[in-house]
Amino acid sequence: MKVLFISGTDTGIGKTAATAALARKLAEAGENPVTQKLVQTGCEGVSEDIISHRKIMGSGLLPEDLDFTTCPYVLKYPASPHLACAMEGVKIDFAKIDACTKRLSEKYSSVLIEGVGGLMVPLAEDYLVADFVADRNLPLVLVVPSRLGSLSHALLNFEVCERRGISVAGVVYNTFPAAPKEIENSTRDYLKRRLFASHPSAFFEEIGEIKF
Repeated sequence: MKVLFISGTDTGIGKTAATAALARKLAEAGENPVTQKLVQTGCEGVSEDIISHRKIMGSGLLPEDLDFTTCPYVLKYPASPHLACAMEGVKIDFAKIDACTKRLSEKYSSVLIEGVGGLMVPLAEDYLVADFVADRNLPLVLVVPSRLGSLSHALLNFEVCERRGISVAGVVYNTFPAAPKEIENSTRDYLKRRLFASHPSAFFEEIGEIKF
């Protein structure tokens, strides 16, 4: 898969770590992957999530990070992009993001795009993350935490993907921070059954605490 989109059931559930961990695994298999951030809010300069990706991947910042190819929109206010853009007078040009992805895909073996928040986060007033993914027919990896309540959130995301024709390429199950073992194990087993029943060729990866 040349371009893969990584989303999650919520914000703050490990998308950044999962994106970097997948890229690191590809690199260890001999490939030359790169990560991209769809839109970054809550910081200035180079995207803080891109910086985390590089630390987890064990590399320094790339030229494409420093010229903002890997994240052309960095907004100061920590909110959904549609609100941060309104506050800062910014209008996202999605063709610009597409051009960045194309440029990266011409140099690297694969591009892993980390989303912002979840699939139903507004990028603009009438344009959601899910719209971005569906319009480009991008295969999706869903990051799911092991905490209580994540099953409902995961199943809602699966339903959104089915309704919008989004292909689910895999699930990354994040067991950090740890949930009670009964919940963690039950959630893992249930997720696998539901994932493979609907998407038999999908993958299921698991991550824990990643120190960098």
